[in-house]
Parts: sequence; structure tokens; C-alpha cells
Amino acid sequence: MPQQHYQQQKKKKQSNERRLTTSLRGSSFHLKPPRLQRRTCNKYPRVCHAKGSPGPYCCKKKCVNVLTDELNCGKCGKKCKFSETCCKGHCVNTMFNKKHCGGCNKKCKKGNSCTYGMCNYS
Repeated sequence: MPQQHYQQQKKKKQSNERRLTTSLRGSSFHLKPPRLQRRTCNKYPRVCHAKGSPGPYCCKKKCVNVLTDELNCGKCGKKCKFSETCCKGHCVNTMFNKKHCGGCNKKCKKGNSCTYGMCNYS
């Protein structure tokens, strides 16, 4: 009886070894992670309209919002200067712009000026 048990264990071990060697030799597709298919907006424009997308426009294979993106302000590739912010697709200096004082769409009251991002500073 113990010899039969020993032989059964030996057969199981051999079959496991065979499975392991065959999986490492030829049919190793189970060991590789599945290949992720990247869907870039230049091939799949609808990707940019999906929920959670940075924006509805495609610039250099990336979804962007050209109304707020400082590297693609108003159109793909148009960069704002260091001191400027992209507001409604235009590069503006929010430190001195009356329509965008201190941030996008923050208008100063009539007759007030924008200085250092504050309306009527002086």
C-alpha cells in the first residue's frame, strides 16, 4: 500500500514537471501579461469625448482642452508665455488684464484697473 501511494505521488510530480516545462518552452502565452491596446485620439477621435477625458480636442495624440490648456491655447501647439494663462483659448496675463484679473473670467468693475491680479489695487 505505501509503495502504491509513493508511485502515485511520483507520477503526479512528473506530470507537473512536464506541464511546467512545456509552459516555459512553447506555450508560454499564459505567463505574459495581456497586451494593452492603446487608443490614441489620432486614430480614435471619440476617445477625447469619453467621460474623464482632459478635453474634447486631439493634439499630438493627446486629448486636450484648447480653451484652458497652456501648451495648446486656442489651437494645437500654441504655447502661452511663462507669465500667461490660457483663458477661453487666449493667452492672457492675469496680473494686468481687466477681463481676467487674478484668474480666468474675473472681471474688474468699470473704471477699475487690474494690477498684480487685483482690481483697483492702488
